[in-house]
Amino acid sequence: MEPWLITLIFFGSLILLLVLGLPVAFTLSGLAIIFSYFLFGSQSLFTIVLEAYGAGTSFVLTAVPLFVLMANMLEKSGLAAGLYTMMYRWLNNIPGGLASGTIVICAIFAAMAGISGVAAITMGVIAMPSMLERNYDKKLVTGTIMAGGALGILIPPSVIAILYGSISGTSVGKLFLGCMIPGILLTLFFILYITIKCFFNPGLAPPARDRFSWRDKFLALRALIAPLLLVITVLGSLYTGMCTPTESAGIGAVGSLICAAVYGKLTWKNLRQALLSTLLISSMAIWIVFGAACFKGIYAATGASELILDLVSSINVPPLAMIGFMMLVYFILGMVMDPVGMVMLTIPVFLPIVEALGYDPVWFGVLFIINSEMAYITPPFGFNLFYMKAIAPPSITMGDVYRSITPFVVIQGVCLALAMLVPQIILWLPNKM
Repeated sequence: MEPWLITLIFFGSLILLLVLGLPVAFTLSGLAIIFSYFLFGSQSLFTIVLEAYGAGTSFVLTAVPLFVLMANMLEKSGLAAGLYTMMYRWLNNIPGGLASGTIVICAIFAAMAGISGVAAITMGVIAMPSMLERNYDKKLVTGTIMAGGALGILIPPSVIAILYGSISGTSVGKLFLGCMIPGILLTLFFILYITIKCFFNPGLAPPARDRFSWRDKFLALRALIAPLLLVITVLGSLYTGMCTPTESAGIGAVGSLICAAVYGKLTWKNLRQALLSTLLISSMAIWIVFGAACFKGIYAATGASELILDLVSSINVPPLAMIGFMMLVYFILGMVMDPVGMVMLTIPVFLPIVEALGYDPVWFGVLFIINSEMAYITPPFGFNLFYMKAIAPPSITMGDVYRSITPFVVIQGVCLALAMLVPQIILWLPNKM
């Protein structure tokens, strides 16, 4: 069978089954089994087993459940309430101060957790009622919480970065470093947008009447001690070379248990819920890894991947335009697919092209991660959109949720374009590693 026909059938079948609503993991692995049998015979099914075994025994993937456990325990620990009180005392008098403070807390949680849902749900429960009671515009409130929550995808330790590293063979430590500056930059962009908008339209965020003494403000800073110690311990052990990403994840998981104990939240009920949530999320991710490994292995065995490389090399467009096209593909896929599925589906196809064009896989990986962050807040299937609707009061409709996120998606797009045009934003820290 001709390579172009194999490619067409492979990806046509995949898109069709995903549109029909079949789970990504079983769609990938099922197609791999079917095509393996009909293209290479029954003996080739052993290849499926070997591919799945090779993917599942990757030591790097052990970090995924550990970071997820860390995130789930932090959600139960009560850290967010203390942080929000601290931000309220320091920022309540500036335009949109509570919204900006929410972004800062989400960034801190991102540096501890590595996934998106923790900050979005936690700040939705804590910050949303407080801002709505103070007559903050409901679209500003929901957009802020959803965009801030999505920072967990980008700011290290990012679970998506671990999955990308395991598939591409790229250093996870360098990916974490590459995500650092874009994550800080995006956080500052969000805060700058909120401040400017609320300065010119004070009705969106009425100034708070509460006044706090300097003593009260400095006492509130105690809430930063535990989060900063955890962040420094986890990321510091990784960046100094003392630990691998998996070992750092283990330290983070233990640290989150200690934080929960310090705040009096380490109960059997909370531990059971955190472990159950960790099991569900990690199982989903690992099954997608299995399916993607099988799909990638069979597709590569057909030789059809060389067709794509030849096709790209024959297209007379600037290399950066090709990268821009890939980012556009990711943006569209992010509207209907979760980032875990995106990385498993596209990296085996896109990464050889990126390397053939002479680009750094770390740079491309961070661009992908920024795009994955956008996927969490882009309609119609962004995860944070549904988290928000689940915890928002009835007065906030799904239409309000969709409209509120538009300016934040634009800001993410600007950050993505800036990182594409100025690669050193991503590569400066990894090159110092």
